[in-house]
Amino acid sequence: MTLAKVRERLAGREPTRAEWEALQADGRAGVKRIVERVLAARRREASESRRLFERTRFERELWERGLELVAGCDEAGMSPLAGPVVAGAVILERGDRIRDVDDSKKLSPKERERLQVEIKARARSWAIGITTHEEIDELNIFRAGLLAMRRAIEGLLPAPQHVLLDARRVPEVSIPQTPIIKGDALSLTIGAASILAKTTRDRMLVELDAEYPGYGFAIHKGYPVAAHVEALRRLGPCPIHRRSFAPVREVLGLEPVQRELF
Repeated sequence: MTLAKVRERLAGREPTRAEWEALQADGRAGVKRIVERVLAARRREASESRRLFERTRFERELWERGLELVAGCDEAGMSPLAGPVVAGAVILERGDRIRDVDDSKKLSPKERERLQVEIKARARSWAIGITTHEEIDELNIFRAGLLAMRRAIEGLLPAPQHVLLDARRVPEVSIPQTPIIKGDALSLTIGAASILAKTTRDRMLVELDAEYPGYGFAIHKGYPVAAHVEALRRLGPCPIHRRSFAPVREVLGLEPVQRELF
């Protein structure tokens, strides 16, 4: 069989046992490269399987206790100078392990967009909670983040039996909760929630960029990068800038807000 035919037959699938034995017995250099690629793909698959198994440790402990409806919740947009805080909440089907899900900050925009489609399609339930820039200024950013997460959790149908969160609890939610330090990197469900939160907020800021041009919201999503701070000083704050944040208050000539931590 020609190398082209070998590649065509194996395209996108694992070789059968007979095919694998034939490949290993074939001495052609091109076939040996195909064998190496198959072995490399198997190593990647084994590594990803181990990673996903480790990332469902907290979920498995709850599933094994009979709790089928385990939610993960996380937020995005705590440190930007403009726009809302957005939280995602996700309940995955018991035992489901969606490949490549990780802390949203570790993924490229293209990977996040691809995964958010798959998460929404495969999840038992998912929801988004939003806290506006006005609410952030009224409540403070810490409480605003909790409010966004509460709204996301309360949007889940069916309601979860337990919630996994990234390093905090939501006091006004009566459902049992487990805060996990660096939870978006250690829990598959929290990681999935972080992807939904991040992609939702990023799309919102792209839309707001068209409404408030000149600040670069579509590029930096409201985060306090140098280009954003320069635009803020040059143009002044727009309606979606957070008036309780120091760089915005400085441009307005206001004293810093004495921040409450809780």
